[in-house]
This record gives sequence, structure tokens and C-alpha cells, in this order.
Amino acid sequence: MKDRAFDLQDRLVDFSVRIIRLSEAIPESRAGKHICLQLLRSGTSPAPNYGEAQSAESKADFIHKLKIALKELRETEIWLKVISRAELIRPPEHLALLIKETDELIAILFKSVETAKNSTERT
Repeated sequence: MKDRAFDLQDRLVDFSVRIIRLSEAIPESRAGKHICLQLLRSGTSPAPNYGEAQSAESKADFIHKLKIALKELRETEIWLKVISRAELIRPPEHLALLIKETDELIAILFKSVETAKNSTERT
């Protein structure tokens, strides 16, 4: 049976791959290039930050690294909404599943941060 941490890491890696593929489809206009670079930076960052959290040196370090991954996911969600509303990908509905996955990953990491904080406060 797979470990839950591994499942989330794998899911974040898959998310990064989806972001990379999306970036290849964004038009090469001035706006498209700018948004593409921002999206690539924020959208591929959560997986390695989560990986770093797995090797954290302390509970505080673990929480900090999870928060960075969460922050990057939130930024990615904004860029996906900008892409959708600007119709850089047509039809914009093509982004719906990726935005849904972003929301789910945000919820998972938010809960993970809260759980880690609560376990720290009890010790």
C-alpha cells in the first residue's frame, strides 16, 4: 500500500507536469510570455517544496516549507484564473479541471499546515 505522503508528492509532481504542458500551449505574445514564466515558476514550485518539507530539520521548518508550497499554489490559482478570463487558452473551460485540482491541493496543504501547527502546540 502506498504511503499517504508519497501519494501527495506524486500528485504534486503530476500537477507540475500539467502546468508545464499548459505553459507550452499559452500564446507567445508579450502577455503570454510574462504569464507563462510566472505560472511555470509558481506552478512547479509546490512539488519540490513539499519534498523539502519531508526532510525538514524541525517541526517549524516542516511547517515553513509547507506554507511556501501553499503560497505558491495560491499564486498559481490566480494565474490560472487570469489565463482563463483573458482567454489565453480556448475554450477557457479547458482550465476548469486544473483549477479544481489546484483548489484541492490548496485544501490539503492548508489542512496539513493546521494539523502540524496543532500538534506542535500540544507538545
